[in-house]
Amino acid sequence: MARSLKAEFLNAPNAITFVRMAAIPVILWFTWYESRLNSFIAALLYAVVSATDFLDGWLARRKNLVTVIGKFLDPLADKLVVMAALIMLVHLGRVAAWVVIVIMAREFIINGLRTIAMSEGIVIAAGQEGKYKTAIQLVGIVFLLLHYKYPVDFVVATVDVDANAVGTDLLYLSLFFSVWSAWKYFADFVKAVYRQDGAAQPPPR
Repeated sequence: MARSLKAEFLNAPNAITFVRMAAIPVILWFTWYESRLNSFIAALLYAVVSATDFLDGWLARRKNLVTVIGKFLDPLADKLVVMAALIMLVHLGRVAAWVVIVIMAREFIINGLRTIAMSEGIVIAAGQEGKYKTAIQLVGIVFLLLHYKYPVDFVVATVDVDANAVGTDLLYLSLFFSVWSAWKYFADFVKAVYRQDGAAQPPPR
């Protein structure tokens, strides 16, 4: 069956991906024009966009609508949403630039290794560390977008929770898992590549 680029672009999973990407400038606009209300809206939009990350992939598999363009756009959308938010937060002075540099470097390294592994016919499964990184990073960025202090009622007292401080701590924690998962992926890559090369060598005589 012949592929149709137009049909692939317009199917439901890819439409969801495009909506997620289109939400990026909206999130940045509310973040840039800083106020308690705008910060709350930006955090809410980011949370919704990030939480629906699984939706387009799940729908594509469920409805048998997996496409080449979708395989490209889905991970691209994920990274654009995260990087756009982090770069804006650096600009606003809420995140240190070196943190974003490390996060971006990790993504470049993993993508490069994954591309090489695929070219060698090797599949390296993602570890739990990467999933922890993604989840903690999501929550951390949401708190950084919230930015302000918010009163939270506990059983014994009402406490002002500094969203920016909580977000910063969570982002540093996600950075730990980010580096850990990158190191583990690199170690698995080296083992897989050189084990394969060793298996291909003729036995010594």
